[in-house]
Amino acid sequence: MNYRMEADSIGTKQVPADAYYGVQSLRGYENFRITGLSLRAEFIESMAQIKKACAICNHAVGELDTRRKEAIVKACDEIIAGKLHDQFICDPIQGGAGTTANMNANEVIANRAIEILGGTKGDYSIVHPNDHVNRAQSTNDVIPTAAKLTAAKLMHKAIEQVERLNEALLAKEKEFHDIIKMGRTQMQDAVPIRLGDEFGAYSRAISRDIVRMNRAVREMYTINLGGTAIGTALNANPAYVTALAPTLARICQLPLSKAEDLIDGTQNLDAFAYVSAALKTCAISCSKMANDFRLMSSGPRCGFEEINLPAMQNGSSIMPGKVNPVIPEVMSQAAFCIIGNDVAITMAAEAGQLELNFAEPVLYHKLFESIVALTGAVQTFTDNCVVGITANAERCRELVDGSVGVITAICPKVGYKESADIAKEAIKTGASVRDVLRRTKLFTDEEIEKILDPETMV
Repeated sequence: MNYRMEADSIGTKQVPADAYYGVQSLRGYENFRITGLSLRAEFIESMAQIKKACAICNHAVGELDTRRKEAIVKACDEIIAGKLHDQFICDPIQGGAGTTANMNANEVIANRAIEILGGTKGDYSIVHPNDHVNRAQSTNDVIPTAAKLTAAKLMHKAIEQVERLNEALLAKEKEFHDIIKMGRTQMQDAVPIRLGDEFGAYSRAISRDIVRMNRAVREMYTINLGGTAIGTALNANPAYVTALAPTLARICQLPLSKAEDLIDGTQNLDAFAYVSAALKTCAISCSKMANDFRLMSSGPRCGFEEINLPAMQNGSSIMPGKVNPVIPEVMSQAAFCIIGNDVAITMAAEAGQLELNFAEPVLYHKLFESIVALTGAVQTFTDNCVVGITANAERCRELVDGSVGVITAICPKVGYKESADIAKEAIKTGASVRDVLRRTKLFTDEEIEKILDPETMV
């Protein structure tokens, strides 16, 4: 392999001659081999969009000549289009609050711009990673802004899937309206309920999640770009700072605005914690629903058997014909990941000192992971489970008719103690509540049927 020599404040180092990254990216790659993963494509795209906006604004205020500006913009456009992503070699989790990621972007863009201008990679006299690509910027305003852009893009996809789930639940609410089943509290028989009403309740919870997620994503539209190192905008032309948010908004097609207080925007990560909380809450709602589906579909002969889940794949390598509730299972597992990530995000958001938070990289990595996990889990939950659920109406009615919980409807007429005695006798003898009531002669057969009519109870 051929190499070129590059130097930084640490010293000199060989860099592969054909690499678009440079010495600082390579040091970060060697220092931070943590997850074995690469930066998300959306995050790389977001950094390129930021560098493009900064070049345009620096040129507009006379801080960057036309020739370099056009080369930088062209290089950024290529990265936005998906090119050169393999040159972003740093791990998502890294020390330095994201400096390696920022310099990886600066070096790749600089070297591609150098090529565009007819130079050789590494000849930073033509386009310099710091002086030109990173001009009037800092890791501390670039990386949080890139994280917000990325989170917003990913959140839009997540919200779309959660909305689809809600639509599927509403359809099931209507489909199952006439099916009455036994309600349960603490896993014990309670009183009858419409199966459709259960799905309606799931929908209401998901509707609230959609509201929370939409509110949270709006937090991502306020950016600290232009604040440079600590939010004081040192080394940045005031006109440049003012122009950044609207310029980047046009590039990204997002309703971005500059933070009212750039110092606050640089040192505090509460907005990201808010997004994570909304994701976690939605994951909890979905996992609770998945738990219910596993219970209601248990069987096929020795369980509740109230609903049928779509059969998606064989459930056992030893038990022929066994089909497991794999989609609800994966929904819950994704929820566990999201809940665990929220703990990491919480700790990272709390970990900052004074003007900067060193733990930004792990926070962003886990946040993106949570958004993607929720998106994928909800999509398969909707498409491969919820829309295909069917009800066993006869089984539901059988369980209602055989339940002791219906005795609750007798309570207002004979009192709690008398009702409890009837329930105990039904449990002890195995007789139905109807049969025990008939033996008491407290009501006529017509009255018993009227009182114990499931339609009346729901």
